[in-house]
Amino acid sequence: MSDLEQAPRMAAIWCPDWPVTAARVRAGLPASEPVAVVTANRVVACSYSARQQGVKRGLRRREAQGRCPDLTVLARDETAEARAFEPIVGAVESVAPGVEVGRPGLAAIGVMGPSRYFGGETAVLHALSRAVAECGEAEYFSDILIGVADGAFAAEQAARRASIVPAGGSAEFLAKLPVESLDEPELADLLKRLGIRTLGAFAALPAADVHARFGPAGAWAHRQAGGLDARPIASRRPPAEFEIDIVLEPPLERVDAIAFSARSAIERFVGGMAEHGLACVCFELIALTDRGEESVRRWRHTSVLTPLDVIDRLRWQLEGWLSGPTGPTGPVTMVRLTPVETVPTGVHQRALWGGDGSVDERAHRALARVQTLLGHGSVLTPMVGGGRGPAQRSRLIPWGDEPGSAGLADQPWPGRLPSPAPSVLVEPPRPVDVLDATGRMVVVTDRGSMPRPPARFAPASGSATLQLAAWAGPWPTDERWWDPASARRLARMQLVTTAGRAYLVCFDAACQLWLLEGIYD
Repeated sequence: MSDLEQAPRMAAIWCPDWPVTAARVRAGLPASEPVAVVTANRVVACSYSARQQGVKRGLRRREAQGRCPDLTVLARDETAEARAFEPIVGAVESVAPGVEVGRPGLAAIGVMGPSRYFGGETAVLHALSRAVAECGEAEYFSDILIGVADGAFAAEQAARRASIVPAGGSAEFLAKLPVESLDEPELADLLKRLGIRTLGAFAALPAADVHARFGPAGAWAHRQAGGLDARPIASRRPPAEFEIDIVLEPPLERVDAIAFSARSAIERFVGGMAEHGLACVCFELIALTDRGEESVRRWRHTSVLTPLDVIDRLRWQLEGWLSGPTGPTGPVTMVRLTPVETVPTGVHQRALWGGDGSVDERAHRALARVQTLLGHGSVLTPMVGGGRGPAQRSRLIPWGDEPGSAGLADQPWPGRLPSPAPSVLVEPPRPVDVLDATGRMVVVTDRGSMPRPPARFAPASGSATLQLAAWAGPWPTDERWWDPASARRLARMQLVTTAGRAYLVCFDAACQLWLLEGIYD
């Protein structure tokens, strides 16, 4: 494993069957009682005594009770689980800050820093054990296990076995574990049906092939199986108040005066989070006037926010509010900054053009200045959205905004054009000729069939025709059939000429016309 891929040394604190423990203690049941916790009528966790009688996760409630007649079934309460787990998180934070809570019952910390302070990883484990033992609530934390390994995933598996994996040995440690160790039940089931039963066998597969077959989630599971769990830790920090109120005395009406007065406070706002190892990527800005009027907006940045970024957004918001037709009638008396989303310092790598990110930052600021001069929608970012045709899937959103509709791209779209997408889109689509062997126009029927297959193609209506070497389709779509005013019946085809050029064409049934939508390079 290279140094760039070396996962950080981590200690994981695991409470076995935590949903069962939390529910059992709330119900006042003894530890020996066979208990199952259910959600949506299915078992999500069960006690050791219940597993001994055949109960397991995923069973329906009736089947679980059939296997274990004495089974006590309790409803899951994740809020109560998190509340009961809070004391152990506080105990771990007393040993080392920066606790990553994976879920109630599982927490992790980086051990590099604490091991220097306590004198080794074993000393850190002893300190964690003492802190947890002193936090009280013994009925909750009587069966806590701790493990150390490279990366959060390997550390969790080590905690399940109460082991300390030597540095650099996570891949060997994980290789013998079953694929069910991955927190991906569907992937694990598929891998077993493919004959892959251990994490080592899964990790031995080529990474590119795994990504192509199983997608990003499978690729990440593949990295975990190989001990390459190098994802930055989403740290939870000790409680700290980062929200600031900037009181303007006297009240101010000019944007530049407000920005100048707020500069030092904004630097403290960003610096205070940096001192805790955090960087802000989204914050809420509230401006108040002496007459009770307010302007509220959340600002999200494509990267982490610097003091200059926050000042710029303060200017943008106040400029639009104070000079707008529905602006306030009084001067601004207070500005409030509240962080909404933070990440550990260093998670965002901004060196798009190399270096330390300073070139990227200048590009960000240049585009932000254009937005300041020409308006919020003057700089647009392309993104892939939902749709059937390539033009429908293309979206433009204002620079820095969150792509709220990006998830639509993953939804099923009947009649959607298969991959690959054309590299050049023709906007607006222009009329073309798609002809059969006799020179007549090819048509697509209402049933999506072609009585006469295409043989020649003219890239522009009336131009010289080109001989076709291959074609694919048609892919018919009947869009908005419930609304006669906007209904469209289309059929798309891919055409390849004898010269090797490929085109995407679309047949409009209403106009009986072929249109060129895209060109493949």
